[in-house]
Amino acid sequence: MSLTAENIVLIGSILLFLSIIMGKTSYKFGIPALLLFLAVGMLAGSDGLAGIQFDNPKLAQLVGVIALNFILFSGGLDTNWSSIRPVLKEGIALSTIGVLITALTLGAFVWLITDFTIYESLLLGSIVSSTDAAAVFSLLRSKSLALRTNLRPTLELESGSNDPMAYVLTVAFLSLVVNQDQSFYSVIPLFLQQMILGGVAGAGFGLISKYIINSINLDFEGLYPVLVIALMFITFSVTDYVGGNGFLAIYICAVYLGNQDLIHKRTIMQVFDGMAWLMEIILFLTLGLLVFPTEIYPIIGLGLLIAVFLIGLARPIAVFLSLAPFKMKLRRRVYISWVGIRGAVPIVFATYPLLAGIDKADMIFNIVFFVSLTSVLVHGTTLSIVAKWLGVAIPEKAKIMHPTDAFLEDHPKTLLEEMVVGDTDQVIGRKIVDIGFPKNITITMIKRDGKYLTPKGTTVIEKDDILTVLSDSKQGIEAVYKLKNKNDLNSKPIEGPNK
Repeated sequence: MSLTAENIVLIGSILLFLSIIMGKTSYKFGIPALLLFLAVGMLAGSDGLAGIQFDNPKLAQLVGVIALNFILFSGGLDTNWSSIRPVLKEGIALSTIGVLITALTLGAFVWLITDFTIYESLLLGSIVSSTDAAAVFSLLRSKSLALRTNLRPTLELESGSNDPMAYVLTVAFLSLVVNQDQSFYSVIPLFLQQMILGGVAGAGFGLISKYIINSINLDFEGLYPVLVIALMFITFSVTDYVGGNGFLAIYICAVYLGNQDLIHKRTIMQVFDGMAWLMEIILFLTLGLLVFPTEIYPIIGLGLLIAVFLIGLARPIAVFLSLAPFKMKLRRRVYISWVGIRGAVPIVFATYPLLAGIDKADMIFNIVFFVSLTSVLVHGTTLSIVAKWLGVAIPEKAKIMHPTDAFLEDHPKTLLEEMVVGDTDQVIGRKIVDIGFPKNITITMIKRDGKYLTPKGTTVIEKDDILTVLSDSKQGIEAVYKLKNKNDLNSKPIEGPNK
């Protein structure tokens, strides 16, 4: 069956529906949903039951780049700066030094056991050198795996920020394979240019995007997520056009925006969360369609050797060396070593050799696909088991709590307090987004004239409003007081387990 303009919507919607239904039930049997998405694509592909003919690496790469934009941007928006700040150095070390060591170690192993040239081997190592943001975010969150202090932020920061490094290494070693007269040192300027321009562009576009979102007056709330999508693609494409790393830029931009006061921020976050899931499914389906299972069989033995070396040696070596300067318990280092999930990103990067037309492009793609498939299967089914075995998971009994406590943990906040706006309070007549409340507090509700309002960034505070303020500490509540006239402010504590 061939994809045509007439049947692509029908086929696509059926595959999407099947993926969602299979993903919904997959965890009851301990099978990662991402693996099911790939399986649906493979079964629908040319060697599968549906026999859909799809052999277009260029289109698959385009789908991959668009999907990664949404996945990385959504992950950045969800990143709490206060959570990642304590592990920022560790995360950066893992996403840069760790990726480089993984690429070099695995590349050397491939060079020893195959007839690949050293640059072809390092290219393969670079393609699978990063953990997959879609896989890590999906598996950690869908399993509701509660990890001890700083582990989860470290893992999510690493997976969200290490794709740019893997991309730069992939492009660099691909250029060395194509242009064999170049020296290894010729790629260093490319690396510096990509990372520096990407970082600067990400920070710059973050500032510009915040100003645009809060300044422009759109008539419909639903247009604000569309505006952010446009800003996301502008950030990526402009950064890429000037020679920077677009993936790094959109991640930094999203982390900045996610920790700022934005108009209709809740709506924006919800839309991007749904879009990230949609893009994960589309991405895995597309890559499943692209692969030919009959071409995977001949490389299973080699692929298994590479996967075992990557999981058992290359990843642990990279983690232990990159985290050597930091104080961290051994069991936490071991668990980080284990959560080295490879998923769709390496497969997307494997399309670059295909489009470049190098000799071993097909073999590299099939090996990368098999390694990623193995990683999702092995890691996805063992994350909870290994966490409990190493003692880095929070015991189930510790997770049982009163519904109010569960609500507070879910946000995560610990104090609720009502504040009555007095006659001379400084916040009267100002939009919430313009007041500058601390990042660790949230206005969850406003009582006005006997009615309850759901506050938004554009909501203007009025005299006699009763604000329900949610904070993670007394310091947060005190900071709100400083923005108001204390003499005219009455407060009534509601609840707070830490009081």
